[in-house]
Amino acid sequence: MTAEYKVHGDVAVITMSNPPVNGLGHATRAGITSALAKALEDAAVKAIVITGAGKAFSGGADIKEFGSPKALQDPNLLSVILALEASSKPIVAAIHSVCMGGGLELALGCHYRVAAPGTQVALPEVKLGLIPGAGGTQRLPRVLGVEAALNLIVSGQPVPSELLAQAPGQKLFDKLAASPESLMDEAVALAREVAAKGGDLPLVRNLPCKHPQGDAYFQFAKNMVGGMSKNFPAPLKCVEAVQAATKLKFDDGMAKEREIFLALMMTPESAALRHLFVAERAASKIPDVPEDTPKREIKTVGVIGAGTMGGGIAMNFLNAGVPVTMLEMKQEALDRGVATIKKNYEAQVKKGKLKQDKYEQRMALLKTTLSYDDLKGADLIIEAVFEELGVKEKVFTQLDAIAKPGAILASNTSTLDVDKIAAFTKRPQDVVGMHFFSPANVMKLLEVVRGAKTGKDVMATVMAIAKKIKKTAVVSGVCDGFIGNRMIEQYSRQAGFLLDEGATPQQVDKAIEKFGFAMGPFRMGDLAGNDIGWAIRKRRATERAEMKYSKTADKLCELGRFGQKTGAGWYDYQAGKRDAIPSDLVNKMIEDHRKELGITPRKISDEEIVQRLVYALVNEGAHILEDGIASKAGDIDMVYLTGYGFPMHRGGPMHYASQVGLYNVAETMKRFARNPHDDANFWQPAPLIQKLVAEGKGGFA
Repeated sequence: MTAEYKVHGDVAVITMSNPPVNGLGHATRAGITSALAKALEDAAVKAIVITGAGKAFSGGADIKEFGSPKALQDPNLLSVILALEASSKPIVAAIHSVCMGGGLELALGCHYRVAAPGTQVALPEVKLGLIPGAGGTQRLPRVLGVEAALNLIVSGQPVPSELLAQAPGQKLFDKLAASPESLMDEAVALAREVAAKGGDLPLVRNLPCKHPQGDAYFQFAKNMVGGMSKNFPAPLKCVEAVQAATKLKFDDGMAKEREIFLALMMTPESAALRHLFVAERAASKIPDVPEDTPKREIKTVGVIGAGTMGGGIAMNFLNAGVPVTMLEMKQEALDRGVATIKKNYEAQVKKGKLKQDKYEQRMALLKTTLSYDDLKGADLIIEAVFEELGVKEKVFTQLDAIAKPGAILASNTSTLDVDKIAAFTKRPQDVVGMHFFSPANVMKLLEVVRGAKTGKDVMATVMAIAKKIKKTAVVSGVCDGFIGNRMIEQYSRQAGFLLDEGATPQQVDKAIEKFGFAMGPFRMGDLAGNDIGWAIRKRRATERAEMKYSKTADKLCELGRFGQKTGAGWYDYQAGKRDAIPSDLVNKMIEDHRKELGITPRKISDEEIVQRLVYALVNEGAHILEDGIASKAGDIDMVYLTGYGFPMHRGGPMHYASQVGLYNVAETMKRFARNPHDDANFWQPAPLIQKLVAEGKGGFA
């Protein structure tokens, strides 16, 4: 049973017990209602306290039931809350630790609420593209006031109970407990006190709900919220639902909330955000590495290389309170690296995002060295040196000689073979890829590359350390480019072919940015440095001669136009500014190249641009799943959402393809295969796509 029932004298205590956060799954909801019925039938019971076991009151809906029939099966949450409100005996919610979503809505259905200090209170449904669906938009404004409630609902962010308890006129909490330890005693005492007093039991639904400015306030709120949530319908719908609370009778307001909730549940944006929520949690689980796999202790970290990557990687660990020793070959390189770290932190201090003492604490954790001997004691050593196998060999041979037994040796390589790198050591089981994305102290993604011999305990340790440094870790197998860069190469190839056929860099970038990408392929190339892609294409020419590319990118690099760092790339840049200015020189170079190829430019629609770029990701992603490089489609989506600026409201390339329907995607690919200027081989739908379509499946999941 996921709800326990105990009687303490004349008070019945119902404890939700569904770890980790007492999610309100069907069994828990049924447990609450049957325990409530028991308490009401027992003449000796005068009052009821409802609470949560362990580390939460309740975190709301049970994500394991998302989208399944069980989520709506009776008693649904609305029925449970109605049963609480209808109780003839007073019910006190004893709230602690986490009280979010449906958990908060449940508490609002009780007659009284006592909260422990430090409780995180939130209605986070907006983060899933929804509004609260069990009375949150109707009851919270009645106990907190319209503005405070709307802020909580639209932001979805948690607020500490102490702060809410101080709000003038608040009726959310009848009492703030002296401490988490005394919460139950205080809740039981309150329950006895109100039972002895008798009289009508207070219901949140009966409280008034008005805003002094009425419609004018809601118009202002809509303008504010609309400007900040352009791709997401839910935030504006939150405003609409709270406005309904101020204008309609309670039951009519509840009906309006339900109507909005169910309509949002059907939107592609909500489907994308719910997919992201589940995929993010699933990414941290590795099919053949059990949760209880023993982890190695990581108390100290070594970082080799003090350049942009090395410094950014070091900052992640300093932020998490882990001491770092940074190694370089020359003192001036070390000094430059430390100066950059200081500059980054000082910028945060200036903006008020970091306190001066915290900055000093972090810098105190950083040591620098010119000698490998100083890395002897490190538990984890990450190299961030030049992306060339010969350079990596020197580093790993050295590390093998000095690192203590059991130290994890990680490479920040973005494309190289981790198995070859592991073979430079006598301990391949300790070697793993940790591919950070630039800037490493900002970007959320960490590709964890699992070599053929990487130990399971190493994988478990690296996934745990990723969580500690607040990264979204996704596991990749060994292949050229891993998940992200292997796919982006196909995307970039398509961008090049589009130039050959008649598009301009501006048109391609604008089309994909309108679709929702943070940055188009050409602006991205200029930011990353076009010489990086050039080096990869030169390597490809010898390793995979059959790979076809547009020559425009090579011609650009031959002109020395490597991007923002040289003040010129696909676009022109003014000193000190990042604005991309269309370049006549580049457009002329592209036109001349078309003439050389004998191609008559054609008008290319934005729709074709988006489909060719996005479906290129999808097709390569399907090959990656077939090859076992990624274990699930959701992992690929996480890579693209957290590392490559794929639009959040579209849920990642694989989810987006599932939304469009794989049959439609495959048919479009076949059409692209008939284009003489494209790569017909590449556009054969991956066998996995063909198989899913043949089985009548619309998507990957």
